[in-house]
Amino acid sequence: MDFLVAQFLTGLASAASLFLVASGLSIIFGVTRIVNFAHGAFYMLGAYLAYTLTERLSGAVGFWAALVLAALVVAVLGALLEIVLLRRIYRAPELFQLLATFGVTLMVEDLVVLIWGPEDLVGRRAPGLKGAVQVFGQPLPLYDLFLIILGPVVLGLLWLLFRRTRWGVLVRAATQDRDMVAALGVNQKWLFTSVFALGVFLAGLGGALQIPRDAVSHGMDLRIIVEVFVVVVIGGLGSVPGAFIAAVLVSELNAFGILVFPTISLVLVFLVMACVLVVRPWGLLGKPEAAARPTVGIGLRPWRPFGKTERIVLLVVVAAAALLPTVAGAYALTVATEIAIFALFAASLQFLMTTGGLASFGHAAYFGLGTYGAAFAVKALGLPMEAALLAGPLFGLLGAALFGAFCVRLSGVYFAMLTLAFAQIAWSVATQWVEVTGGDNGMLGIWPSAWASSPAGFYWLALAVAAAGIAALRILTFSPFGYALRGVRDSPQRAEAIGIGRPKVQWVAFLVAGTMAGLAGAMFAFLKGSVFPDNLGIPVSIDGLVMVLLGGIETVSGAVVGAIVYKALAIWLVSQTDLSKLILGGIIVLLVVAFPKGLVGFVEEVRGRRRKGAASVSAAASPMEAAE
Repeated sequence: MDFLVAQFLTGLASAASLFLVASGLSIIFGVTRIVNFAHGAFYMLGAYLAYTLTERLSGAVGFWAALVLAALVVAVLGALLEIVLLRRIYRAPELFQLLATFGVTLMVEDLVVLIWGPEDLVGRRAPGLKGAVQVFGQPLPLYDLFLIILGPVVLGLLWLLFRRTRWGVLVRAATQDRDMVAALGVNQKWLFTSVFALGVFLAGLGGALQIPRDAVSHGMDLRIIVEVFVVVVIGGLGSVPGAFIAAVLVSELNAFGILVFPTISLVLVFLVMACVLVVRPWGLLGKPEAAARPTVGIGLRPWRPFGKTERIVLLVVVAAAALLPTVAGAYALTVATEIAIFALFAASLQFLMTTGGLASFGHAAYFGLGTYGAAFAVKALGLPMEAALLAGPLFGLLGAALFGAFCVRLSGVYFAMLTLAFAQIAWSVATQWVEVTGGDNGMLGIWPSAWASSPAGFYWLALAVAAAGIAALRILTFSPFGYALRGVRDSPQRAEAIGIGRPKVQWVAFLVAGTMAGLAGAMFAFLKGSVFPDNLGIPVSIDGLVMVLLGGIETVSGAVVGAIVYKALAIWLVSQTDLSKLILGGIIVLLVVAFPKGLVGFVEEVRGRRRKGAASVSAAASPMEAAE
């Protein structure tokens, strides 16, 4: 009993820091509707700045002042980010804001390495709280006791701020109806800035308070952001009390999971999150999500199939790509093969997101299942590559069928977070089921057949598979099923009224996207010759999102261009500089600001304007010709 109590108190101490970061993200989303992926970066900056300031300022007063000062500096940086970047894209689709904050995260990761170095940093112990107290015979660090008290205190202060101040009333009103707040004459710009600064301050304070407990490292941003997203979604987006309850729940699951369920400790939190969202889609204390901001442009510029000229141009481009082995070396062909594979993966995600209107944060699950499907076929069944390439999409299909049946019940951010939860469940299973998957050691020796073993041979295979898959997705987009899927996306109630069932149609779209992602994953397994749990990880899902958004969320196949640009740029930067993330993140941010509709979306918009201009000139010329 004494050990269990001590473990419970340790979980409460961890919950305090987690609550600080999660409450900040929840407040920001509740008002601005921004899914701030850079929140973990601000947490990390708070830890690094606190480390530096505590080393410079001496004494107990200097130590505690350094923690608060670090959080204030981070809040100022957050306010500047909101003013300089986010204000420019508030009217853009919400996913572009996610892309912009992801770019900021990449930049911060390299900046902290550039300033503080790659080694982990160990901070000072908290003055006055270096000892421990006995609780049922077990020592409890005084600093943990301080954190246990701090959590409810911060919760109470936030309650007073939002319930007893005019600013808090405006924030709560903006959470409910931003347009009405604007109609009453409230300056939304500065309200949003202040809310963003408060949320970032809490993230920075959470990071600063971690330095007496944990080492400061440049990878702590991604570790915390996953848990924070889980906490915010379980508690309910925009609910601070919900974030507190969920932080305690998640921290205690982490504390006891390794003891009670050691074989599924990594997956336990995501299982709970999935169960909560299935039973209560808006979280424990959240409210049903308002209608998502519509994507501008789809209704104004309807999609159309390629014309004869466009098809000829496309065939010429594919034929030119097929001639690449005649001029490129082995390394260039390997890179081109990887780009072709990820073009298919991105196209499958775009079919789900653009045609289906379903923003998935966990599409790597089906890509990774495809890699493991091919690996199992080769290693366990002894099948050749040709048969294993069928096992990959089959695994992707089965995973999509299972996960999609639950995901299509939700919409918006909650749908996206449930897809993330299922992807993390799949990743956790692959990591911990060592007897079957090999765990972190992976599965090795997944090689292609002899006829495709050369760089040129496998490149031609990957190009053919990617081209066929992308073409099939495009054909499906303009098929009767594609029109039904777009009808469900644009007007669910009208679609239901004419007999088109939303869950069924979206579930089928899930199957199609998962199958194509699984095919891309199977090709990737043979390209690398090995399979690891990282293939199901969050970075792969984020890469897919970036490719789709760079190409253009309003386009049919813009993800192909996005995949080529993003993957080629990322690989080239890694080979040229140690600051590849800093440069790549900066380019992503610039592209989001300059091309909020994506690269292909921008080109199509220009072409649309030219067509309108030509039509206007033709219409003006007709009366003159008639008069002559």
